[in-house]
Amino acid sequence: MQWAVVATAAFLASAVEFVEAFTIVLVVGVTINWRSSLLGALAAAVTLALIVAIFGVALVQFVPIDILRLTVGILLILFGLKWLKKAILRYSGLKAQHDEEAIFEETRAELRARGEQLTPRIEPFGVALSYKAVLLEGLEVAFIVITFGTSAASATVSKASGITSAALGAVLAGLLVIVVGALIRAPLTRVPENTLKFVVGIMLTTFGTFWTAEGFGVEWPLQDAFLLILAALYLLVSFLLVTWLKQSSRAPVALQKEAQS
Repeated sequence: MQWAVVATAAFLASAVEFVEAFTIVLVVGVTINWRSSLLGALAAAVTLALIVAIFGVALVQFVPIDILRLTVGILLILFGLKWLKKAILRYSGLKAQHDEEAIFEETRAELRARGEQLTPRIEPFGVALSYKAVLLEGLEVAFIVITFGTSAASATVSKASGITSAALGAVLAGLLVIVVGALIRAPLTRVPENTLKFVVGIMLTTFGTFWTAEGFGVEWPLQDAFLLILAALYLLVSFLLVTWLKQSSRAPVALQKEAQS
């Protein structure tokens, strides 16, 4: 059961990051050429795979279980709260929604302003831009795979199962984005990024809290089933925050209209 949760969290988190990376890869492909774009993306994917393999294996083999749970649990809380903050601000209207089409047009305009144009040969700038985009977005995916995977692996018989499950979820997300993107050859604007970030933020914060407490020696009532209670608590707090922020943002506007009337 736990491997499925790990794979799902990695899949959802990776899907968001891969959609953002795909936008830049698409820009490079249609503006310069697909050879440069795909070469940079492939090089970044290999780099990320090496990062996961090296650091993931090192953590599982050499770090004691309790220290691993405590350290990774704290990191997951911080990372999950970061995603939750963005989602809550967007739901409350205090932060603009992420617009992949606008990013696509802006990046394409910047490339054209630099004098970049379609060319049959491999263009180093195109390779570098594609590589940087996939690597930067993929680093968050690698973080999810390593931290979430190693914590889950420490609680199972097979220490490699957590990393494998998280990596599988990330790979499936990447393949899905590539296939869909190749079919439509346009920015993936219909992906509910804010909802995905909200769900993953809840999951990461919940598991981070659970594993951090275990690292301090806390024994949860109901054991793993208490994760559902933690998730419900974070959902409730998030809902209350969104409601409060919406009301707070509307209050000054209402007062200003009242003063003008």
